[in-house]
Amino acid sequence: MTSPILEVHPVLLNGRNAIIYGGGGAIGGAIARAFATAGATVHLAGRTAATLEATAAAIRAAGGTAFAAEVDALDEAAVDAHADRVAATAGSIDISVNVIADNDVQGTPMVEMTAGDYLSPVLTNVRSKFLTTRAAARHMIRQGSGVLLFFGGAADRSPLRDYSFGGLLTAFEAVEQLRRQLATELAPHGIRVVTLRTGGVPEAIPASSPARAEVEAMLTAKSLTGRTATLQDVGRVAVFAASDWARTLTGTAINMSCGAMLD
Repeated sequence: MTSPILEVHPVLLNGRNAIIYGGGGAIGGAIARAFATAGATVHLAGRTAATLEATAAAIRAAGGTAFAAEVDALDEAAVDAHADRVAATAGSIDISVNVIADNDVQGTPMVEMTAGDYLSPVLTNVRSKFLTTRAAARHMIRQGSGVLLFFGGAADRSPLRDYSFGGLLTAFEAVEQLRRQLATELAPHGIRVVTLRTGGVPEAIPASSPARAEVEAMLTAKSLTGRTATLQDVGRVAVFAASDWARTLTGTAINMSCGAMLD
């Protein structure tokens, strides 16, 4: 007998239009594929046409609906224009997710960093999240509904030992405050704002990178389950968070760090 959950899952996002900024990357691609499987039309946005189109083509080959557009999430005019086009042609913007690269510098002690390197992820995260959520929210307000998903979450407050994160954790905290404020202001318009908090997804690091094994070992050692979140995990949780099954969730974070980050 087929599970009722499996019968419902493919249509959790049926008829929804989702914009995924950074949709050509590992995290963005995983979310886009999961959204398409759940019935959404996905609009992939990013700066690299080749990776965007490759992801879109794979989704279409699997029977989903996907479009790709070159958009710099740090360019105010470009973000607004793209959102306006999606809303005009698709009829709505129901979900917006921003998972562009953080542009962070890691491995250098703070006292040895330049101001530019430290502030780089802060400026990138805050500016891009503000621009993309603002662009989508303006259309969601008119609709009276929508979901804004953030990725990253508050920094882990456990001892960081000797690993140097630069300004990345500062960026995460700043974005969480942005998320809280948006959730408060947009709730009366039927718009939910949720953060997906993983603590790190080693699978998103290229297999050829020497840092992947080190990062995976570090995160696995900190987890309570002896594993880390996978790309498939991220996609599935994102589908849930964007669906009506999560309609009671806003102004909060979903912790899928396998216990590595305790609330």
